[in-house]
Amino acid sequence: MKVDQAEGSKILGEKDLSNKIQRLAAQITERHSSKLPCFVGIHTRGVTVARRVLAALGESGNAVALGTLDISFYRDDLDHRCANPIVQASEIPFEVEGAEIIIFDDVLYTGRTIRSAIDGLLNYGRPSKIELAVLIDRGNRELPIQPDYVGESISTQRLDRIRVCFSEHDDEDSISLIPAS
Repeated sequence: MKVDQAEGSKILGEKDLSNKIQRLAAQITERHSSKLPCFVGIHTRGVTVARRVLAALGESGNAVALGTLDISFYRDDLDHRCANPIVQASEIPFEVEGAEIIIFDDVLYTGRTIRSAIDGLLNYGRPSKIELAVLIDRGNRELPIQPDYVGESISTQRLDRIRVCFSEHDDEDSISLIPAS
């Protein structure tokens, strides 16, 4: 089977993606049975993951504060990326100082995005604890950052890409692997 390099090969469909969100919600409630931490989603798809996990938790009657974080100006590779990054508003509607927080992202790769998110979050205060939840852990870390909660681990080559599609942003819910050319 020939794989379209732009689209890649779909490795998870809508039902699979939903199951991974449910898995994240279950892992979080298992570790935080008495009181759930605050959620912070990294723009853009990390926010979607956080909202979907929040919706899954809402079905069980748990209320959680949700914030959003744009890390554009905290990245250490800003000079290697596009000249005019798309900046979105960060909104943290709760007191960060002393709070337990789970940062959400769609794909964990090198760890640099998470390091940037932690830097950005610390500008709002010093949390008592920060945990990390990711939909996909694809390995190939450059920094010593590991997730606390993982929807799915997928083994990839360094130059491969993972494409996460959510109906909120794209035409479907899916995850595809785009092999290096």
